[in-house]
Amino acid sequence: MRAARLIKMVLLLQSRPAMTGAELARELEVSERTVARDALALSEAGVPVYADRGRAGGYRLVGGYRTRLTGLARGEAEALFLSGVPGALREMGLDDAASAARLKVSAALLPALRDAPDTAARRFHLDAPGWYQAPSAPPLLPALAEAVWDDRTVRVRYRRRDGDEVARTLAPYGLVLKAGTWYVCARAETSLRVYRVDRFTAVEAGGERFAREEDFDLPAFWAERAAEFARSILRTEVVLRLTEEGVRMLPHAADRAAAGEALAAAGPPGPDGRTEVRLRMESPEVAYAQLLALGPEAEVVGPPGLRARFADAAARAARLYGG
Repeated sequence: MRAARLIKMVLLLQSRPAMTGAELARELEVSERTVARDALALSEAGVPVYADRGRAGGYRLVGGYRTRLTGLARGEAEALFLSGVPGALREMGLDDAASAARLKVSAALLPALRDAPDTAARRFHLDAPGWYQAPSAPPLLPALAEAVWDDRTVRVRYRRRDGDEVARTLAPYGLVLKAGTWYVCARAETSLRVYRVDRFTAVEAGGERFAREEDFDLPAFWAERAAEFARSILRTEVVLRLTEEGVRMLPHAADRAAAGEALAAAGPPGPDGRTEVRLRMESPEVAYAQLLALGPEAEVVGPPGLRARFADAAARAARLYGG
């Protein structure tokens, strides 16, 4: 365990001019004290790790040191061939480049590891699109992917949700594939925004490059915006009285995060054993469609219009099954 951590530490320092103790601790998932001990151990073993003291200090390799610990273990080689997403690479127009890279890596592997690509492919497969969705790549995706790789601005026409088209000049920072739908995270004027790629009607690469922000973190940015979007569409508050079984079923019927928040904020069950919760949902229509799955395990208390709709549905069900 420690030997693998020391190797990873050397490779991290080899790939960057310098790293702080906090950065190394985060990457290695250890404490800064452990980082200091590991740096000392590497230095004693002949690896020229130098520690700069002070607030702006950190760790770096001196003398142009390059490690030769580049051999891959079997698990590492198999994981390498799992890291690609063949369908996504094909849609971005990168399938030929990825295929050539895989061939080169395969040729560089030790003879005992040459079967790693087939071993991984036989055991794991990623099917990104959701169920009941025909996968289709937006035709303008390759042009956007090329601009993302080259850090070049693009002039686009974008169809908004209301159907109107607008012209924009974007600095595309990154592409995200979510449940079979492609999105581009791009700077428009002074703010970073998210656009659906299938809503672009025109993409023209600009001749100028843009300066990418050094601290931009695509996964973190996407996670933040996705959470904001999920919260923004939950505009309707529904009051429910749930049986014990209804409490168990709620996260499977409604938005899981919203259900978790509602159940965490709920008080103890009442004398009849039911728990009252206030649940944020997208709209009364969505609430009706989703909460029907709970049947008699949930009583809709409000809003009044939604309660009336459930009462009517219950009455019709009783007439249908009462005979």
